[in-house]
Amino acid sequence: MYSFSRCREPGCAHFAVSDIDNNGNLIESADFCYAHTADKDALQKKIYSYIESHDKIVGLNASGLTFANIDLTNKRFYGCDFSNCLFSGIKTSGMRIRLTNFSYSVFADCNFLKSNVLFSSYAGAKFSHVIFTGSDMVQNNFCGISSFQSSFDDSDLYSSYFINAKLIDTSFRNCNIKETVFYEITQQNVSFRQSNTNAAIFDKRGSALFTGLRELDVPQGVQKGPSL
Repeated sequence: MYSFSRCREPGCAHFAVSDIDNNGNLIESADFCYAHTADKDALQKKIYSYIESHDKIVGLNASGLTFANIDLTNKRFYGCDFSNCLFSGIKTSGMRIRLTNFSYSVFADCNFLKSNVLFSSYAGAKFSHVIFTGSDMVQNNFCGISSFQSSFDDSDLYSSYFINAKLIDTSFRNCNIKETVFYEITQQNVSFRQSNTNAAIFDKRGSALFTGLRELDVPQGVQKGPSL
């Protein structure tokens, strides 16, 4: 797991980001968060280089950094912190992620095809033109996300949470959403066609259907519930 060392800047409550030594290894005792790092460019280059040169990344704290147009194909991340980061133009597939924090990060124009993500958090994150098609994303936290023109199609989202999510022009076609929780979502032009909506939870009464679900998206044989 990433270090929980606090930033040494007086009054700062953020965790210190990871640093890399001259041998290319993670330094156990980092000093400052990214905002209070003196040479931000140098630190970002070292972290880029570390990710590029390692297929398995464990315990990296890169909170607050920007990741643009880099290749993460088949990378494996375990116990890392990418909260409050910006991911832009990422085109990759086959990533494996465990116990990693992406809370409050922004994802723009990214393809994460066939990713495998378990027990991780995207709470409060923003997605714009992001594709997770064909991914296994089991027991993850998507509470409070804002998703625009994005796709989770053909994915396994078993027992994940989308509480208070804002979903605009977002697709969940042919997904496994068994025991996935969609309490109090805001949704516009969202499709669950061919997904097992009868096994998902859309309100606190346990109903499998919710107000605004298109007739064409209701699985055959399932009666649409009353408006709330």
